[in-house]
This record gives sequence, C-alpha cells and structure tokens, in this order.
Amino acid sequence: MTATKPITANKQELLDIEKGFWSGDSAYYEANADVECLVAFPQMAQAMTNADLAKSAAKPNRWRDLEIKLKGMVEPGSDIVMLTYEARATRENGEPYAALASTGYVHRADGWKMMFHSQTPIEAAEQTQG
Repeated sequence: MTATKPITANKQELLDIEKGFWSGDSAYYEANADVECLVAFPQMAQAMTNADLAKSAAKPNRWRDLEIKLKGMVEPGSDIVMLTYEARATRENGEPYAALASTGYVHRADGWKMMFHSQTPIEAAEQTQG
C-alpha cells in the first residue's frame, strides 16, 4: 500500500479563491463552493447547498476596494484548510464594511472548495480607530 502524498495548501491560491467570493457571481460560487457549505453571519447561520449559496451571489459588483489581511491559516488534515482574516471593503452603495472572517476549504478532485464561511462585522467605532 502506498501512502498518499499530503496536499499542502498554497496560501496565495486560497486567498485568490477567497477574494473571488467577494467579487464573484453565481457561476463563481457554483464552481468554488462545496456541495454543502456551513455559513454563519450575524443575521443567519445555516447549512446551504451549492445552488442556494450561488443564488445569494446573483448580484455582481457587491463589493469594491477589497483588502484582506490574513490573520492565520491552519491545515489540520491533508485535505482541510482554515483561514482567518480581516476584510475591509466598500459596499456598492459606498458604505464601508469591515469584518473578521473565517473560511474552511476541503480539497476535492477538482480543487479547493469552500465548505464553511463566517463573518463577524467589526463595529464602526473600531474602524475609525484602525
């Protein structure tokens, strides 16, 4: 029996995929989200199918001026990676937004797929102190 070579996550590849979730459309979500994804936002927390998640991204150009500061990345298994980062962006209406975000990826035959995503908004008072 031969041992399988462990997958070592490429940090830049994962960050590029992550940025695509902020700017991508439904097709991007369909291509890069796993069959089912657990999501947690202040207003909702649930498991969503790939199709339902893709529908949530039907509106393009939701965000602009995205900045991501990676805070941590762990690879607890050869096919699982978790990222935590601070995101700052501008909504399409011009309103600034900042959040601490975490995303989990699982490696499938066709690449890394998002299987978990959580956002905790950073309060406006903290944004002005930054």
